[in-house]
Amino acid sequence: MSTSTKYIIFTGGVVSSVGKGVTAAALGRTLKERGFRVAVQKLDPYINVDPGTMSPYQHGEVYVLDDGAETDLDLGHYERFIDIRLTRVSNFTSGQVYAEVIQKERHGDYLGGTIQVIPHVTNEIKRRIGLVAKSTGAEIVLVEVGGTVGDIESQPFLEALRQLRNEIGRENIFFVHVTWLPYIGATGELKTKPTQHSVAALRSIGISPNMIIARSDYPIPGDLVEKIALFCDVDKHAVVPMVTAPVLYEVPLLLEKAGVADYIVDKLGLRPTQKPDWKDWEKLVAEVQKPKPKVKIGLVGKYVELQDAYMSVREALKHAALANGVETEIAWIHSADLEKGKGLEILEEVDGILVPGGFGSRGIEGKILAARLAREKKIPYLGLCLGMQVMCIEFARHVLGHEDANSSEFDRASSYPVIDLMLDQRAVTDMGGTMRLGLYPCVLQKGTKAAAAYGVDQVNERHRHRFEFNNKYREEFEQAGMVFSGLSPDGNLVEIAEIGDHPYMLGSQFHPEFLSRPNRAHPLFIGLIKAAKEKAGYK
Repeated sequence: MSTSTKYIIFTGGVVSSVGKGVTAAALGRTLKERGFRVAVQKLDPYINVDPGTMSPYQHGEVYVLDDGAETDLDLGHYERFIDIRLTRVSNFTSGQVYAEVIQKERHGDYLGGTIQVIPHVTNEIKRRIGLVAKSTGAEIVLVEVGGTVGDIESQPFLEALRQLRNEIGRENIFFVHVTWLPYIGATGELKTKPTQHSVAALRSIGISPNMIIARSDYPIPGDLVEKIALFCDVDKHAVVPMVTAPVLYEVPLLLEKAGVADYIVDKLGLRPTQKPDWKDWEKLVAEVQKPKPKVKIGLVGKYVELQDAYMSVREALKHAALANGVETEIAWIHSADLEKGKGLEILEEVDGILVPGGFGSRGIEGKILAARLAREKKIPYLGLCLGMQVMCIEFARHVLGHEDANSSEFDRASSYPVIDLMLDQRAVTDMGGTMRLGLYPCVLQKGTKAAAAYGVDQVNERHRHRFEFNNKYREEFEQAGMVFSGLSPDGNLVEIAEIGDHPYMLGSQFHPEFLSRPNRAHPLFIGLIKAAKEKAGYK
């Protein structure tokens, strides 16, 4: 492990989902503004190999990287805030660590030794942490430990980080503990005791935090900051009150105002090469906060009870709204409810419809119904992955007259499988990490809405799918008015489909939401919001 690399470690206390990922991403941005080469890594304690096979209800969205890694949604925060492109070394799980150790043991690499958490598992964790600096050349690596201090699953990670501190020297590593101050309504008080206990748990395994970021929904008075500093043995200037921000993208500015980056840079003995320039970021936040006309987008999904399942889609809509000078109001509509006749009146009143990706047959007919409504009522529509596929199924049924049209994912007996399993997927039996994953090129057809949106001839987009448009039916679709405006370079795979005589009805087989940035909205989302804005009557 290179001692020229500095490490900032983020641990969480009291409760999960306290905001470690956003804090790490925002701090990464403040360091990048000072001229440092920054990389980020998330350590996930669960034993799944990756989140690819996990239910979105349990884990939120699966975020896909350029190299096809299926990762934690926090990597989306890292990429959007810092504006970097990460690789698979930026996320690993206990499952990957144990699988590697067991494989080595089976191979005889340990020469008959007894395999133990210490040193074998902790050594593998440290090896994987070291890969980030090696592969990126980053001067600073920010490492977020998933879960909460005290969880049995995260103990090997924390032990590995304790060892790492001793190996590279305390001057090269900095521990940030992100914790939560609960508010007791009956007494109107914020309580620091849970924070004290979580710091005590951290110290019991040999790690003393260098900084505490105290999260709260309420203002944190100065005497509580002093109390935390005293009881947790942390410099008073290193206890940072962080009240929930109304605008997510304001967090880097709040960290900057609190002097967090300057404090850490000084403690790590680093010298910035430039002064931070926040003009563009401040403009972004000001634009978000400015009152704007609203456009209503109906998001028709099957996991809408947990909005984190569509984290990148939600953010991409916000980015595109900013680019169009409007604000999006999302109507979360469960596709299964549409099948029962619920929510249809909401969908008929929206300015645009978005159907995101998903797997399995539940709620599919509701998504097809949304696509039909969009086509017939000329409501702007954007379909992502499965959203493109249901748009094609609907077209086959109600324009071409094939009542039995479907995807072979949902009906293997369909006589008109307009969506079918990709040829290279037919021999695949494992579920995890076996789809068409990662960055692939898409050639845009001249004179189409997709080409107009992008303004270039070819793009590269991130994919996550097993099924594709069945080329057997391509000619029939084209004759009836569907335009295949994006194709793979060899012309074999349909990447983008659009309805020719519609204001904006477009579906992509890829996931454009993963490449949208707050100050660089994705063209297909911009197109949707622009069309929705026009439908709403705004100039």
